[in-house]
Amino acid sequence: MCGIVGVVAQREVSEILLEGLRRLEYRGYDSAGIALLNQDGKLQRTRRQGKVSELSDACRETPPVGRSGIAHTRWATHGEPSELNAHPHASGGIAVVHNGIIENHESLRENLTKEGYVFESATDTEVIAHLLHHELKTASSLRDAMGRLLDQLEGAYAVAVIDANHPGRVMAARLGSPLVVGLGIGENYIASDPQALRPVTDRFIFLEEGELVEITAAEVSIFGHNKDVVESRAVTLDERHDGADKGNYRHYMQKEIFEQPAAIERTLAGRVSDKHVLTHAFGIAAESVFREVGAVQIVACGSSYYTGLVAKYWFEEYAGIPCQVEIASELRYRKTVVLPKTLLVTISQSGETADTLAALRNAKDKNYIASLCLCNVPNSTLVRESDLSLMLEAGIEICVASTKAFTNQLVDLLLLVGAIGQYNELDDAGHRELVDALRTLPDVVKSTLKLDDQIRHIAEKFVDKDHALFLGRGSHYPIALEGALKLKEISYIHAEGYPAGELKHGPLALVDDDMPVVAVAPGDELIEKLKSNLEEVRARGAELVVFADEHVTMREAERVTVLKVPSCSALISPIVYTIPVQLLAYHVAVYKGTDVDQPRNLAKSVTVE
Repeated sequence: MCGIVGVVAQREVSEILLEGLRRLEYRGYDSAGIALLNQDGKLQRTRRQGKVSELSDACRETPPVGRSGIAHTRWATHGEPSELNAHPHASGGIAVVHNGIIENHESLRENLTKEGYVFESATDTEVIAHLLHHELKTASSLRDAMGRLLDQLEGAYAVAVIDANHPGRVMAARLGSPLVVGLGIGENYIASDPQALRPVTDRFIFLEEGELVEITAAEVSIFGHNKDVVESRAVTLDERHDGADKGNYRHYMQKEIFEQPAAIERTLAGRVSDKHVLTHAFGIAAESVFREVGAVQIVACGSSYYTGLVAKYWFEEYAGIPCQVEIASELRYRKTVVLPKTLLVTISQSGETADTLAALRNAKDKNYIASLCLCNVPNSTLVRESDLSLMLEAGIEICVASTKAFTNQLVDLLLLVGAIGQYNELDDAGHRELVDALRTLPDVVKSTLKLDDQIRHIAEKFVDKDHALFLGRGSHYPIALEGALKLKEISYIHAEGYPAGELKHGPLALVDDDMPVVAVAPGDELIEKLKSNLEEVRARGAELVVFADEHVTMREAERVTVLKVPSCSALISPIVYTIPVQLLAYHVAVYKGTDVDQPRNLAKSVTVE
């Protein structure tokens, strides 16, 4: 959700902070702010509603000066987007930035009000600033006051603090929200995401749950739950984790769509042989775990949940084992029955999705044989807390609407089907077929991307519409769900995805000449039934757009547009048909003039409930 940056250096740090915010803006863009301590020890604070560019303009007019500071880009939870609600929040000489939710903020606010503190915002974060100020009256040090503060907070947080009475340092802590430390030469940093700090360092420490860190220009000190000093554990990230340049593309989403062939090649590299999926790619213990797997339970949110729905078809058809797919935010709050020998699979692009993490933690005392995560961010919390992991290798994804991470999740799930299936009902011939299909996938996706210009013209039909319907059958039904979600996310057109066979059970009542209908029509055993479903739509006068296998006999007619998609194996077909619905959503959003990369009310990483 929100993005945090902090720096202590021997040079001016305002530009480091602002560049960090630009790189974190995908996490939230309702407002932004910066606070620095100048050479006189005075706190300077600048905040603006809107995007980071608004803050940058304000800083150019009145440049903030200082060698230590914190900054924040906000996605609103408590309190509407406004300058008063923007971080950093202040109390005396203290400034605070926060990502998360303080669940007991109302009771804390009430107590602080009785102590004489006046609140200017509607946020839960301002409570932190005043409470820290209050604790500093009797604490022996800033670290002591921070410890007392954290003991009183309930909820999830990544928090960073500067104090005019304790210059030359930033204090920070995390519980439930991500935070990393960046290591420099004569300067050190904190941030929500390594991406924020890539221009200044490639060495990071990923803070664990409950840890507190104090950074100065010279050193980094980390303290655990029991306040003991924690040994440093720095890692170095390579340049593949930096991808903040749009290049020649108009939007990050467009760039990321067209990066998919290369992203798929990366996730396949070193994971398949000529005949088999290489089990060791999932971890040293993977083989012993996979031999015992009798069922799979997939837990995810949003687009990741839809990839799990596709995988359910794959696991049951090809591997011959039962597969449950759960929405993380629902699973964590209900009683569940775990089948014997069940592998828990969590899916998250960021590895910091709050509900998915909570589901994983709640599963620790359940009877799962192991936990495995699919994730795009090495060293993320989900990766560190899972027994096994497989990196998506999609490269950094900036656009809020997921594209290349979605397709790579599907690829990695198909790899998992192969790896587990070989110990169940997937014979050698079937395993080889799966591997051969995956090897063709990058080229098939490249060919499918050539439909871009045709889809751009079709997108014009959607610009003045308020509703749309996406249809699919079998393993392509989740692709219809994803197509509808993409259109909703970035064009703000209400859209729904349905199994085509369910038309007569309700949705057909909504179909008229003002509702475009998009159908995914691969050349599988359900194609004739799908054609019948589409005739029902056509009879109601709807504008019909069909993405059909190039060998499927389906003619264009008035108000019926058919785009031929390259033929491919049924195994990879759901992945291939993802591409046209992504392109359609993208071009509709461009025509409508929406903010494609940063759609309203949404953030890339959902780190709060």
